[in-house]
Amino acid sequence: MFADFLRRLTAPAPDPLNDGDARLALTALLVRVARADEQYDEGEQQRIDKIVTARYGLSPFEATKLRRDAEQLESEAPDTVRFTRAIKDAVPHDDRLGVIEALWQVVLADGVREAEEDALLRLVSNLLGLSDMDSAMARKRVEAAQ
Repeated sequence: MFADFLRRLTAPAPDPLNDGDARLALTALLVRVARADEQYDEGEQQRIDKIVTARYGLSPFEATKLRRDAEQLESEAPDTVRFTRAIKDAVPHDDRLGVIEALWQVVLADGVREAEEDALLRLVSNLLGLSDMDSAMARKRVEAAQ
């Protein structure tokens, strides 16, 4: 279903993503992080819906549809390194800072930081061209807001 989208995203020099494609790719990254600990539950799904509702001004129905499409995309997407690098090349830096914060919201949604999730966040942060400090500050903002 997403073969053409993934081919464009992982092209050697991808064009910047339009708004809809960027939303889909970034939401798929949220799903990938949520699935990192092998426990992708309703709480994490609701957290993703809440994040995309707030971030993109979607209705609850639209947010659920976006997440479901992102779940499908994530399952078809290449390895995390190629997928995240492709997002980095296609999404502006400021948007990537917001993404790291959203990723921490998903990781911390269940109240437990798993080693797999921490490791994946370190990798993703680096691949998005963000520093460990950027990631740590995003995590602290999320923890303070909870």
